[in-house]
Amino acid sequence: MMRYIYIKLDALTCFFLMDVTNRLKAHQAKNDLFYSVDDFSSKLSSGDNTFITKILAVLVSSLLIFSCTEKKEERPNIILIMGDDIGISDIGPYGGEIETPNLDRLAEGGLRFTTFYNMAKCNPTRSSLLTGLYTGGNGAVHLANLTKNAGYSNIMSGKEHFDPWVPEYCKAENVFDHSFYFWATTEYFLPPSGEFEEPFFLEGRELKATEIEYEKSPMYKTDFITDYALKWLKESFQQDAPFFLYLPYHAAHFPLQARPEDIEKYRGKYRVGWDKLRQDRFERMQKLGVLPQSAKLSPPEDNLNKARGPFISDYTDYYPWDSLSEGQKDSLDLEMAVYAAMVDRMDQNIGRVLKLLEEHGKLENTLIMYLNDNGSCPFYTNKIPDVQPGPADSYWSLRTSWANLGNTPYRQYKQCGHEGGSHTPFIAYWPGKIAPNTITQQPGHVVDIAPTFLDLLDIQYPDSIKGYPTLPLHGSSLLPVFLGEERKEPDYFMSGLEKFRMFRSGDYKIVRLNGGAWELYNIKDDPTELVNLADSLPDKVNELSNYHASTQSDKIKKP
Repeated sequence: MMRYIYIKLDALTCFFLMDVTNRLKAHQAKNDLFYSVDDFSSKLSSGDNTFITKILAVLVSSLLIFSCTEKKEERPNIILIMGDDIGISDIGPYGGEIETPNLDRLAEGGLRFTTFYNMAKCNPTRSSLLTGLYTGGNGAVHLANLTKNAGYSNIMSGKEHFDPWVPEYCKAENVFDHSFYFWATTEYFLPPSGEFEEPFFLEGRELKATEIEYEKSPMYKTDFITDYALKWLKESFQQDAPFFLYLPYHAAHFPLQARPEDIEKYRGKYRVGWDKLRQDRFERMQKLGVLPQSAKLSPPEDNLNKARGPFISDYTDYYPWDSLSEGQKDSLDLEMAVYAAMVDRMDQNIGRVLKLLEEHGKLENTLIMYLNDNGSCPFYTNKIPDVQPGPADSYWSLRTSWANLGNTPYRQYKQCGHEGGSHTPFIAYWPGKIAPNTITQQPGHVVDIAPTFLDLLDIQYPDSIKGYPTLPLHGSSLLPVFLGEERKEPDYFMSGLEKFRMFRSGDYKIVRLNGGAWELYNIKDDPTELVNLADSLPDKVNELSNYHASTQSDKIKKP
C-alpha cells in the first residue's frame, strides 16, 4: 500500500491538501513524483535536487492559489449621513439651486433612488432607521450592535432623538465606541445665555458649553459635530478594523442660524420668489431623471397639519410671491438665504469627511449613504420674531411657502404621510461596487437599512439582545439594488404620524390628513398625489385599510 508524505517547510504547515493532492496526482500520472515512503526517504537523503525542486514547485504554486482564492474580501467602512428637515429638492442631486458640490459628487459617483421613504418626522425616522423596525420595544437591535458584532469601530456625532419605544440600551453611549450628541433641538451658535437649549453629551457625560471642542470660532454646531467625527475617524485609522460612522446633522432644522459668510453667498438669490424657483426645481428634477417625465407639479398648499400650532396665517398659509411688498420680499429672501446657508455648511462639512478619507486612502473602500429624516418643516416656532434670522440671538423657523419649495414637486410637509413629508433623497456611494451616476426606480425605506447591514457584513441577526429575544426586522436588504440588481419589493411601506399615516403596497397608497378619511393614490401613475381615487376604487381603499390594520395589531407595546 502506497503512503504519501506532504512536506512541512519551516513553520508553515500545508493545510491545502485538496489542491496539493490534485497536483500530485497529475504528476503521478507521469510517474515522476509519487513515491513510497522508502523511496521518498531515499530520494530526500540522497540530495536529489530535481526531486526536491518538483516538490517545492507544487507546494508553492498551491500556496499561491490557496491564498488568492481563500482570501476574504476586505469589509467596507460605512458612513451614514442624515440631514434634518431638508426638503427633497433642496440639494443639488435632486434639483436644488443650493450649492452642494460634495453631495453632487456622491450622487455622480453613485446611486440615487427616485423613491425612498422615511417616517416623516425626526424621532420616528431615527428610531426606524437605527433598528429596522416600524415600532418595537425590548428586543430591538441597534445598527451599531450589528457592526460591533462584526468587529467594527463605531462612531456617532450629531443628533439623537428616539420614540419612547426604543430601549435604553440603544442610547448612543451604550452602542457606540465614541459618541457626541444632543437630544432633539438646540441652537447652532452659543446663545447669549452661555448655555444651549439642550445639553450635549460626550460618551454619555453631559458637557458644559465651555467643554465642547471646536476648531473654528465662533463655535457653530454643524462644524463641531464634524470636528468630533474627524477626531475619532483619525483614531480609528490606527486600528486594524473597519469603521461605522453615523453622522446625523441637525441642519437645516430650526432655528435658522448660519455663519455670515455663508448667508452672504445666497443673499438676493431668492428675491425671484418661491413660485418661479419651484417651477425651476421641478424642471431640473425631470431633467436629472429623479422625477418621471409624466409627473405633474402639485399646486402650492397651506400647511394643513392641525396637530401643530399656533397657526399664524402669515407663516402657515401660502401666498403668491407677486402679492407681496418689496419689503416682505427682502425679509423672505433673507429667511431662505439663511436656510440655504445651513444646507451649504452641512455640505462643506461632508466635504471635510471626504477629504480626510482621501488623505488616508480610505475612500475607495467606504460605503457612504445620505438621506433626510423628513420633508421640509412649516411649523411656526419663531421665539424671537423681533430679531431677523441668522445670528446667535435669533430663533426663527422656515415658513410654509419656503417649505413647499423644499418639497417640490410633492404635497404637504413634515409629519405628513403625503410624499412631501415622507419622501427623502437617498444617495449611496461605494467606488468599484456601485455604478456611478445611476438612478433606480425601485422604492426603499429606512427600515431597509438594518437588513442591508446584515447582508453587507455577511452576519446573522442575533437571536437575543440584553436578555430579550430579538424582534424580527420589518425591511429587506438594499444591497441587490446597490449592485444593480432587482430585489423583491417589500410587501408594504408605512410612514407619517398616526393621524397623517400613509400605507403603500405595490403601486397604491392610502394616506390621511388630521385623522380624516383615507385618500387613495396610484403612486406609479400619479407620483405627486393629484387624483384621489378613494371614491372610484372603494374596494382598494378597504383592502389597504384592512392590510394596514393587520400590521398594527402586531404592534409591540412600548417598553
